[in-house]
Amino acid sequence: MSFKIRRNDNLLEKRLLVSYNISMPMDMKEQIARTTLELLKNGNLKKITVKDIVEACNITRQSFYYHFDGVPQLFDWIIRKRSDRLLSYSFSDDMEQGLRVFFISAVNALPYIRKGMQTNYRDEFERILSQAAYDLFDRMIEKNGYYSDYPLKDVAVIRRYHVQAVIGILREWSEKDTEDIDHIVHCVHLLLSGRMSV
Repeated sequence: MSFKIRRNDNLLEKRLLVSYNISMPMDMKEQIARTTLELLKNGNLKKITVKDIVEACNITRQSFYYHFDGVPQLFDWIIRKRSDRLLSYSFSDDMEQGLRVFFISAVNALPYIRKGMQTNYRDEFERILSQAAYDLFDRMIEKNGYYSDYPLKDVAVIRRYHVQAVIGILREWSEKDTEDIDHIVHCVHLLLSGRMSV
């Protein structure tokens, strides 16, 4: 399931989504990452090994280990790099629009995430994805001053609640949700900003 950009989506979203697909010279880390994502997407592997990756990249094991300590660190790097790119494009002006970019990116990444969750690296994937969602939420509350009147202990619980809710929405994402993405984003935005209660 790949989310298509509508004609009236703004330039920010287009730049973000195109940045994942354009052909440009890449460093070895990026080459290893893209090859691993292709292996993950196209293969029926329960465990992606360094051997699989170096064979697909046509590099030596030493070259792989020069850049990464192992497959879990590679997954961590991939998700963090994508999250950093997303955060640099999101939330610059309009909070709801930033959330929409986040959801579009997450929906486009779902095939990789679902395949990754089927491998022996499930625990690492869950930890890394949760951390990326927490980073996103922290950025949102910092940028918009949400929950500034609450004690830090309360904000920690609110943060946990919202992050797990968003992960839950994405975990059960369907084609119908893709059609209703604007409504879902709007509701999530209202919930995060405290303008809608559950």
